[in-house]
Amino acid sequence: MAVLDQYAGDLARADLTTQARRTYLSRVRMYLAWLADATVDGNPLTDPAAATWAARDYKTYLYGTLKRAPATVNGALAAVSDLAIRRGLGKLDGDQVARVDLPARRAPRALVGRDDLRWQRAAQSAPPRERAVAALMRLAGTRIAETVGLDLNDLPTTQRRRRLRIRGKGRKQRSIPVHTELGTTLDAWLAERPNWPGSDTNPALFLNRSGGRLSTRAADTIIARIARAAGLADHVTPHVLRHTFGTDLVRAGTDLVTVAELLGHASLDSTRVYTLPTEDDLDAAVARLTVDR
Repeated sequence: MAVLDQYAGDLARADLTTQARRTYLSRVRMYLAWLADATVDGNPLTDPAAATWAARDYKTYLYGTLKRAPATVNGALAAVSDLAIRRGLGKLDGDQVARVDLPARRAPRALVGRDDLRWQRAAQSAPPRERAVAALMRLAGTRIAETVGLDLNDLPTTQRRRRLRIRGKGRKQRSIPVHTELGTTLDAWLAERPNWPGSDTNPALFLNRSGGRLSTRAADTIIARIARAAGLADHVTPHVLRHTFGTDLVRAGTDLVTVAELLGHASLDSTRVYTLPTEDDLDAAVARLTVDR
């Protein structure tokens, strides 16, 4: 607990978003809990070599014993490496602790065709606040933390060239043009917002029933509720909506540099994933094979 408290203090002083701090702290908490009962060589919290060995053992535990997905394991190792760095033990990079190879890449899961139509109709039937939360993720590609982090002064001030100011990962800001449908949805929520507790004192765009800022958990619940109404409970998450935004742009012929700017990607490698084939693309390709009958 002393190590975890010290790490939390280090994170509080780091230039990270609130969501990033939570994620790293949660992953390091799980690592330290494992470490407390694990049989390791040396002290992984003070000795660089022991830190490397323990990280390798932890990787084996997550991937081999718990059967966690490669991306989950790699995320956990990144947090363990961050802990080592902040304790002065050096970076546990790929040369020291090899990351788990990811499976063959496919385009991220997105809503297409009839499913997208069902989602949009269910969202349009939701109350104004819920509809606006969903529309931001689907029509502006915002992450869930970016969505609930919006303030009133991040909204467009004119009707001519409406732009949203998004504060993204690494405290980077980007400007997103407001789709007509999104503008209409936001206006409907803004018309209702003055009737909510905290509307005259809280700068947050989205409020909860107590007058505070809507949390990421509550926003996730909103998306899940709409998904159930659309009959897509197992298919839609906030990130699927963001992926749908990116997929629509790429498949409409938008260049990758523009898509990367709209999604807030620091590297085009993150954006190129939208050009990869989906499972439906692979099925369709095989179905088009010519056979002699």
